[in-house]
Parts: sequence; structure tokens; C-alpha cells
Amino acid sequence: MNLTKFVDKLPIPPVIKPLRKDFNHTYYEATMTEFKQSLHRDLPETTVWGFEGGYPGPTFEVESGEKVFVKWINNLPAKHLLPIDHTIHGAHTDVPDVRTVIHLHGASVEWESDGYPEAWFTNGFQQTGPYFSKEIYRYDNYMPACTLWYHDHTLGITRLNVYAGLAGFYLIREQRERELNLPSGRFDIPLIIQDKSFNPDGSLLYPRQQEKPVPGLETSIVPEFFGDTILVNGKVWPYLNVEPRKYRFRLLNASNSRFYRLRLDSGQLFYQIATDSGLTESPVGLHEVILAPAERSEVIVDFTNLEGNRIIMTNDAPAPYPNGEPVNPDTVGQVMEFRVVEPLSSIDTSTIPAFMVPFPKRRVQEASKVRFLGLTRKKDQYGREVMLLDDKDWDAPISENPKLGQTEVWYLINLTNEVHPIHLHLVDFQVIDRRNFDVEKYKQKGVLEYTGPAIPPIPQERGRKDTVIANAHQVTRIIMKFGPYTGVYVWHCHILEHEDYVMMRPFMVIP
Repeated sequence: MNLTKFVDKLPIPPVIKPLRKDFNHTYYEATMTEFKQSLHRDLPETTVWGFEGGYPGPTFEVESGEKVFVKWINNLPAKHLLPIDHTIHGAHTDVPDVRTVIHLHGASVEWESDGYPEAWFTNGFQQTGPYFSKEIYRYDNYMPACTLWYHDHTLGITRLNVYAGLAGFYLIREQRERELNLPSGRFDIPLIIQDKSFNPDGSLLYPRQQEKPVPGLETSIVPEFFGDTILVNGKVWPYLNVEPRKYRFRLLNASNSRFYRLRLDSGQLFYQIATDSGLTESPVGLHEVILAPAERSEVIVDFTNLEGNRIIMTNDAPAPYPNGEPVNPDTVGQVMEFRVVEPLSSIDTSTIPAFMVPFPKRRVQEASKVRFLGLTRKKDQYGREVMLLDDKDWDAPISENPKLGQTEVWYLINLTNEVHPIHLHLVDFQVIDRRNFDVEKYKQKGVLEYTGPAIPPIPQERGRKDTVIANAHQVTRIIMKFGPYTGVYVWHCHILEHEDYVMMRPFMVIP
């Protein structure tokens, strides 16, 4: 489809208002419905799913330490918008087609409120999954200031529910962050980046079959999904009018499978001030920001003295990343446009501070447990690829059971040809290093023999993370402390097509 770029203004998702708030707690309700929304000037309105009548959903803004309760309400129709594959685990015909469960990505929460993939519920809570335990989720927000996001996490159909529109921002704020005098208010803008494809009638296009169809199967899980348009905050290739001043942008890759390597065509730097889970110790100037699915990066862009300029944020990440097809520079090679056309409304006194927050590095010697976890793949009975963690299916007995308060180092040993963004629920972690190894020797003998030196994390990863890029044929090491809650959580690849089939495993934090 030949859609004109930069004709729609960037929407800013509204901030959701609580229904009740007192000194002890804040209570919200967020309802999921199906509706039509204009995603581009030249497209007929698109049927999408969203929260509170909007896609993406409204933004939650809460304080660090604020006790927040949210009732996620499913008012969706009984028929799914998109083709379901009933052959994949968790999506067989013995469960309702339309079911949801919401995960607050990056949050440290009690396990009953984490959005466990089998804690799903249908419209009106008429049917619920085996792990469903409560209608109202509790978020204690023990994290420092950070950019989180909420999205559907239902076993077997996460890729479809998120693609349909079930995602939004959740921002945690705190006084220390305010004292840094970063760009704030309307100069602090969240940007949720996704790729989608459309049918001529404006409806969402999601493939019914793989490129090599499986005979006799109505729908078939695809290895990855790549759309041919880029949306930011629910608009295809939008523009944003800005003043000649500094802006803070909260970048989120909420795509199913696509990685982004973002640049400004003016050659300007992004000044990164935060990773997934909060502020970094010091800003770092970057010519490019790489974002795997689910990764966040907070950056400051300075438009001072650029009056009249039009600056395009571009993307040149191959799909699949990093060795796939080069992007089409005229379509998914462009993300959005900044137009420096607004007059300065006030003197810009915001700063890019030299130092923000201390970042105590965890030492490998502190770890009381080391785990070696392979990222593998096999073929199913139809010849389709199945991606696995530790060579185990979702239903295999739990094998990762860290103790509360225990520090662990995980070796993510990627034996596949693909890159996998690995996300752990409950905790944030630090990336230690990556290292090439002899893949065949490990496959045959289980011996980990390195073939090169340890590679430290790239500058944009040197902070608190909840999602890490595990490169093909490398060992990626991460270190984290488990807590402050016990219970059953999950870790998985955040390429949603991999997560659904079936690159996800439970882990249990034990007292």
C-alpha cells in the first residue's frame, strides 16, 4: 500500500485518571474493547482492540512506592480479529478464542498480579485460566523512576492480542528524577513504535499461513512477523511539531518481531538517560539506538538552533535482525518526522545532567548460583520451527527455582541462528558480557569452549535491564537478585511469535 508519510500528527496517549485515590492506595479500571480508529489519513478506519477506547491504551503515571490497584476488564467480542492457530500449545480448541491477561512489563510485582500466561480471563470473567486468582491486580511500584509498559500476555495468542492493539505505557516517577531538571511536562513524550500491514479496506493484515504453507492447516504460526508500515503512538508515519529546545523521548519497541536501529537524519546525537528499568549513572551520546522487541530507551534530543528544520527518525535494522533483508528506505526505513516549527514558548532551562543516579555494579563473585541455559530449536510434526528455552517445552517441570534474595548469573547459550531478546519477569538485571563459543562442541559434548574474548555490553546497555539481546552463537551473561516476592513467574523470548511457539518457561522464586 502506498501511504503518504508525515501527513498525520503524532497522537499523545491520554493519562488515565484513577477512580479512587487516598493516602493508602490508588484504584483504576481499564476496559478492553473493540472499536474503529483512524491509523492514517488515506486508510479507511481500522478495527482494533484497545484500552478505554484507544489504541495504544492510556498512560498510567504513578509515583515510586505508590500502591496501585488495577482492574483489567475484558469487554471484547467472542470472535478474534485475527487468525488463531489452534495447533499451538495454549491455543487449542479447548480454550475460548478471545481471552486476555495483562502483564506490566518490567514491574516487580506479586506473582498473582504479574499476568501469568495461564491466568487468562474472558469477557466478564465468565471463564478463567487455571492460574487465575484475582480480578484486581496490585502493583506496589517498588522500582525507581522508569518507563514500563503493559500488554497482553495470554498463552498461545500474545502475538495476536498485542498486534490487535492491547498495549500502553506505565510511567513511574519520583522526586530524585524531578530534581535532575530533565525536559518535563509536554516536553516529555512517550513513543510506542510498532510495525503493521493493512488490507486495502484498512483492516489489519496478519498472515494465515507461513511462506511455505502447511497443507490442511487453516492457520499457521509464522516464524516472525514483519509489517510494511511503521506506527508511532498508533499513527502510520506521523509528524511532531517541536520547539527549538530539548525534548525527552521514551522510546519503546512494541513490535512483534522487528528490531529497530534508530538514527536522526540530521546526524544529531541521542543523549540516552535511561535503559529499560530506570535512569543510568550518566548520559551517553549515541548516533544510533538499537531496540529489540520490548526494550526501552529514554533519550534527550536537542532541537535548539534548528528552527525550520525537518528531521526524520530513520531505521535501518535488517529483518530478521541482524542478518536478514535490508529495510526498504522508503517504507520501514522511516519512523517519524520532527518539524522544528513551533515558537519557543518559554526559555529552555532543562538540562542534560553529567551525573544522574549511582549505579552499583553487581559482582559475579556475589552470585550463589550459576545456570547454563541453552536457546534451542526443533521441528514439530508439521515441519515448522519450534523455539525452546533450555530445550524444554512450556509444560515441562520447573527447573529454575532461585531462592528469595539469591543472586544468580545466567549463561544464555544461543545455539540457534537467530537473535533472541530474552525477558525475565519480576527482576531487573545487568548485562555482564557476551562471548563467541564452539557451538558444535557444545551440541555434541555439552562442553562450553570459548573461541574469542569476552565482549562488554554496548554503551546503551550499561544500566538496569529487563530484556537482553542474546546474539546467535554467543553466550550472553546476565546477573540479577531474585525478589522481593516469591511465586511463579516466567522468562521468555520477546519475539512474540517465538514466545507463543513456545520459547517461554516458568521459574519459581522459593522462600
